[in-house]
Order: sequence, then structure tokens, then C-alpha cells
Amino acid sequence: MMLKLFKENIRIAFGSIRTQLLRTTLTVLIIAIGITALVGILTVVSALENTLSSDFASMGANTFNINQYENTSRRRGGGEREVINPIISYPEAVAFKNKYNYPMTETSLSFTATSTAEVKYEATKTDPEISVLGVDEHFLGNSGLEIDSGRNFTNFDISNNAYVCVLGSDFQKGILKDMNPIGKIISIRGAKFKVIGMLKEKGSTFGNSQDLRVLIPIQVARSLFTAPNINYSISVMVGKKELLSPATDYAISAMRRIRKLSPVKDNNFGVVRSDDLINKILSITQYLGIASWLIGIITILGSSIALMNIMIVSVTERTREIGVRKALGAKKTTIAFQFFIETLLIGQIGGFVGIVFGILIGFGISSAMNFAFVIPWGAIMAAFITSFIVAIVSGLYPSVKSANLDPIEALRYE
Repeated sequence: MMLKLFKENIRIAFGSIRTQLLRTTLTVLIIAIGITALVGILTVVSALENTLSSDFASMGANTFNINQYENTSRRRGGGEREVINPIISYPEAVAFKNKYNYPMTETSLSFTATSTAEVKYEATKTDPEISVLGVDEHFLGNSGLEIDSGRNFTNFDISNNAYVCVLGSDFQKGILKDMNPIGKIISIRGAKFKVIGMLKEKGSTFGNSQDLRVLIPIQVARSLFTAPNINYSISVMVGKKELLSPATDYAISAMRRIRKLSPVKDNNFGVVRSDDLINKILSITQYLGIASWLIGIITILGSSIALMNIMIVSVTERTREIGVRKALGAKKTTIAFQFFIETLLIGQIGGFVGIVFGILIGFGISSAMNFAFVIPWGAIMAAFITSFIVAIVSGLYPSVKSANLDPIEALRYE
């Protein structure tokens, strides 16, 4: 009996929607705009988070870096004192690598020799925008980089200062196009290097290409690029995630001893953990999520008022119909339920339309900005729940109003 009544109410609701098609369509669009804003922004935020996680995973899993500064840039203002840390010199970096002996760790030293190198192969050459890094045999593993073809540096290459190199993937689109690059000889500042490996494509992070770089042994880089005050980076990979925190503390203690810092002095170097860096960046995206909810709520508030208005008008227009139904024995709950079902249908149709448009817009923006698109199931669920709540709130008053109409007065209504 209840199922039959429910089906009848659904049929009546669709009939009423068809009768007032233009007004219902406008109300659905108002609801859809709010849901579209909510789902669209949440979709882009989800894609951004996914992309950031992938990009910063290139730091390597369970790693931490010791740099001149923390990830946050040095600031002056707001009562803060500008802090200028000394660079990490080569003797300090080597001393750390020799003294740091925490179990299940691998330490790598590296530095950026130049970011404006010109690389030549036979008669062709690159634009002067290639980064050259001096690295050791552990750099690739600690940085989350992978070899696509060829091999990584060995301890023999590094200790014997071999003139060999590993190239980013973009070289196969440029001076080494349409050929097997392994074994080819390239020239950097007049020095000849044999290509022993090609890196897998990494793409760009914040506009900086990760595939236009040359990796060469660290001592060879130091002999070719002799700029003063070269700043070195230290990267440590920890074998087990649960050892990351104690290994980091041990590294800080070791670096403080190398720099002869007294116990009362602050660290004059930065330690950046891979998980901390990702968490800091992802915390920023939370504000975008909050903004999307605020935009969505403001628009949805307007749509709920519009939906309530159309239902009140519908009750007024169908006053005589309500009187007839009551005269024939319809209960208050039956009348209220009929209008409530109609409100829910309009709300859910608006929600569905908003979800479709929101995902399409989010996909379009994600594709345009090269974000890794993911279906935002959380946003979809939030949209359905939101549209359901809007329908309940908007339909409550009109349903109660229709149920409480006096049947005699309703029959007299013109």
C-alpha cells in the first residue's frame, strides 16, 4: 500500500513539474549553479592535491634533505629578524657523509653547478637553459628518479671521476632525437661526456622542467664549475618509515657538531622531510576547499529560497486541488508527503545537473593546468547530501502549509 502511494506521489510530482516546466527549470538551474561551484572547485582541489603529491614524491620516499634554509623562505618583517644561514660547504658535506652512520640510511651529496649550460652533440647544440648537477651514486635513489634506459652511476664512476653523464628525457626530443642516446658523446664547456643513462620523464614542477638537466659525477662538476661559495645539498634516505624521525634527529645532532654550534644556539641550517613538505603544500589546498564550500553555501542558500518560493506558489495555485483531495479523505500526512516528494525531486534533479557540470568544469580546468584528474567521490557525495538537505529545508514549510489548509476554505479558493 505504501509503495503504491509512493509511486502515485512520484507520478503527481512529475506531472506538476511538467505543468510548470519553465519555473521548475529555472529553479533547477539555480540549485545546479550552487552544486556546480561546489563540485567544480572541489574537483580542481582534488586534482591539485593529487598532482602535488606526485610531484613532491619525486623527493623520494622516507627521505630528508639538509639545506641552507628550511623550505620556508627567510623573511624580515612582522617583528621577525632576518636570519642568514651560512652555505653548506663541500668540507661540511663530506664531513657529514663520513660521520653520519645511522642504521639503514644512505647519504647523497649534490649541488647545482649551473642552470644555464649549453650542451653540444656533434654539430647541434641546446639553448643555454640546461641545468648541470654534480651528484654521487646515491642521488637518483634518494631523489625518487628512475633510469629509463642505460644505467645509473656506480661507485667506480664517482670515485674515479669518470667523464660520464645521465641525461633528462627531453634530450631525446632535442639534440639526441631519433637515435639511441646510450654511448653517445656530448660536450659541456669543452669537456666530453659519455651518456650512460636516460632518466624517465618527470614533467614540470611549478613551471620548472625536471627533464632538461645533465647529471655528472660530483668531483668532475667541481673541477669544471669553480664558482665561489658553492652551496651543497645533503639528502638522506631511510630504509624504514618508522626510523625517519630518529634518523632526522640524529642528522641534526651530527650537523650541529660539524658546525660547532653550542647547545643554546639555534640550527643555522634547514632540514626538510619529504612528508613534511607534502603536508605543508597540501595544507594550503584546504583553504581552497573551504572557499569552495563558502561559495557553494551562499549560492545554495539562494537556490533553497527559490525552491521554497516555487513550492509555496505551487501550494497556493493548487489550493482547490488540495481541498478536493481532503474532501475525498486524504490525510494531512498524505498531502504533506506529496509536496515533499515534489520538492525532493526538484532538489535532486538540480543536484545531479550540478554534479555533471561541476565534474566537467573541474576536468576542463585540470586538463588545461596539467593536473592529474581524479573523480571527486567525496565532492559527489557532499553534493548529493547538500541538495537533499536543501530540498528538505525548502520543502518543509510548503508541505506543512498544504497539510494544514482548511478543506472548506480550500474548496472555496478561486
